[in-house]
Amino acid sequence: MTVIAGRYRLLDVLAEGATGTVWRALDETLVREVALKELRAPAGLPADEVPLLYARLERGARAAARISHPSVVRVHGVATEDGRPWVVMELVRGLSLAETLEAGGRLPPSEAARVGAEVLAALRAARAADVPHRGVDPGHVLLANDGRVVVTGFGTGVTTPPEGAPDEGEELRSLGVLLDTATGGRPGPLASVIGRLLDEDPGSALTADQAERELRRSAPGGVPRATAEGSPRAESDTTRKPRTGSGDDGGSSDGGAPPARAGARPPRRSARPRRGPVLAAGLVGALLIAGALTYHLAREGEPGTGPGPGGVTSTAPAGPGPTGTENRSATPPR
Repeated sequence: MTVIAGRYRLLDVLAEGATGTVWRALDETLVREVALKELRAPAGLPADEVPLLYARLERGARAAARISHPSVVRVHGVATEDGRPWVVMELVRGLSLAETLEAGGRLPPSEAARVGAEVLAALRAARAADVPHRGVDPGHVLLANDGRVVVTGFGTGVTTPPEGAPDEGEELRSLGVLLDTATGGRPGPLASVIGRLLDEDPGSALTADQAERELRRSAPGGVPRATAEGSPRAESDTTRKPRTGSGDDGGSSDGGAPPARAGARPPRRSARPRRGPVLAAGLVGALLIAGALTYHLAREGEPGTGPGPGGVTSTAPAGPGPTGTENRSATPPR
């Protein structure tokens, strides 16, 4: 197989067009597969202009390498073979939007919204890097096997003579055309968004911020409208009631009350019942002591009492004993 720049071994053709061919190639230095774009000058271009075109395309490809966004194909660098630049890019496995539409027909509105939102994010990232796209179409949009939407063609568009960079309004209208093609004629919930993207009146056309927000709302798993408007009801049941693993609905498996969330402070009222038994025990103890003292005091006035409750000894005189002698006080002599 052919080796380009002594490093990239061509394996097979991924795509081919009037301005170039994209190859799957093996980078033998880093031992990884890449996409290698072979650029060709348009037919009929004067020979003295070809080197100028190639130099401009190489500058564009190196500028595209500055873009860092998950929805923009990553440009690794530029290789040169026989004076012609070859753009080394990330290899994205999947189908282009054009191939997808040809094979399966139009996209459902929600999927078209997802694709449109990612394409718009890519266009905005490229514009921020001063590398605007010169006309995105279904062939430039890759639907990767890993679920990503990736846009290609930044900095390598072949135009003669070079055209000025499109403004943001032109980019948004090209996105509207792309979505119109993807949905087969603006059906359902995207009709208004597509219509305003295609609107050339700046007063009624969508801005890039508005367009991305509307598309993401319509995409699967998009931001709910209530959340965008700041409604506190946007919190999901999953957030409010985290599962604990003991039951399917977050409660205990034996049908009892669901356990408290980890780290949650116990309800304040749970501490109140604990004081009740303590107070009751204190009252009962006080009553018992008071009863014992009352009983003892009452017994002190009775004659002939011996040791009282709790081992207290009476000091009252006992009166004459059976022998006629006077009993001494029960109190030990000092």
